[in-house]
Amino acid sequence: MIPYGRQDIRQEDIDAVTDVLRSDFLTQGPAVPAFEAALANAAGSAHAVAVNSATSALHIACAALDLEADDMLWTSPNTFVASANCARYCGASVDFVDTDPVTANLCPQRLEDKLHTADKAGRLPKIIVPVHLAGLSCDMEAIGALARKYDVRVIEDASHAVGGRYADTPVGACQHSDITVFSFHPVKIVTSGEGGAAMTPDSALAERMARLRSHGITRDPNEMTHAPDGPWYYQMVELGWNYRMTDIAAALGSAQMARLDEYVIRRNALADRYDQLLSDLPVTLPGRSDHAYSAWHLYVIRVNAARHRAIFEGLRARGIGVNLHYIPVHLQPYYRAQGFKPGDFPEAERCYAEAISIPLFPMMTDAMQDEVVEALAAELSS
Repeated sequence: MIPYGRQDIRQEDIDAVTDVLRSDFLTQGPAVPAFEAALANAAGSAHAVAVNSATSALHIACAALDLEADDMLWTSPNTFVASANCARYCGASVDFVDTDPVTANLCPQRLEDKLHTADKAGRLPKIIVPVHLAGLSCDMEAIGALARKYDVRVIEDASHAVGGRYADTPVGACQHSDITVFSFHPVKIVTSGEGGAAMTPDSALAERMARLRSHGITRDPNEMTHAPDGPWYYQMVELGWNYRMTDIAAALGSAQMARLDEYVIRRNALADRYDQLLSDLPVTLPGRSDHAYSAWHLYVIRVNAARHRAIFEGLRARGIGVNLHYIPVHLQPYYRAQGFKPGDFPEAERCYAEAISIPLFPMMTDAMQDEVVEALAAELSS
């Protein structure tokens, strides 16, 4: 089976983890700050807050922006459920903005129309979460301008996009957002086993997210409500969570970050080669954008909806580990119970009916890629 994604673990990764295992610290040691520094440097961000998953990063990002009950968060329906669930963790409501038919990312024009209507109704969202699907940045300049116009905060869900760029600026620099979230799940661009991070240029937001990831506890006398009793002292100044990343995971992440550019360059080369190999087949290729350099976490083709399932199952039967990204969030039973229904976001639903993620990972060989294309051609002609 050729998987749709696969981690690349080398001896230097194993050595980095082994060094931590032999050290005095397995968690809350020097490896986490070192990983954060590597992330901040790569993303051109002032601050990075590493946590145990991108879901945790989304949660503390929302909490740091004071998302509460009676507030609302908007995101794309074409994403993993975590992009919406982070609002529910804070007691807030969720709504969605339909996607662009070319990129499958949140559509700025639909966002503008929806914000205009919501403003008239006095029901603007507090936070917008654009999702950089498959590694391609949303049109953040347009989204950021709308957010400023309507006084809305922005969290970029860049779980797929570490190493990507928007308008020659690294994703994560937050030029048009308050916070950017990365994921380091094994099938992502780089991995820490499990892990995530929240990037921000705002020191106050970074400090608060760092506190929230560790039970809301501080040892900084300047953050305490009264003077410490002694050198052992700490205070829980707000409700937080245990979302800390371990030094073991951070060491793996730092070793992987040394190869970030290598991975993204290879993914782009494979995507370009797919574009050439698939150009004569009856499939819709992934949308591209002049404003972004994709990290190419995924290569998502679209096929005739009437044959979608048959092609998907046929490819798996031929040993091609295809996947589907994503079932629209509003169609999940939990969100249907919130009042959403089929037909609410037709473009995202159309993408779901046609999309297939075919294998793409840095260690994929040209021969593997040829095998994928041959299997796809056979299924399309059957």
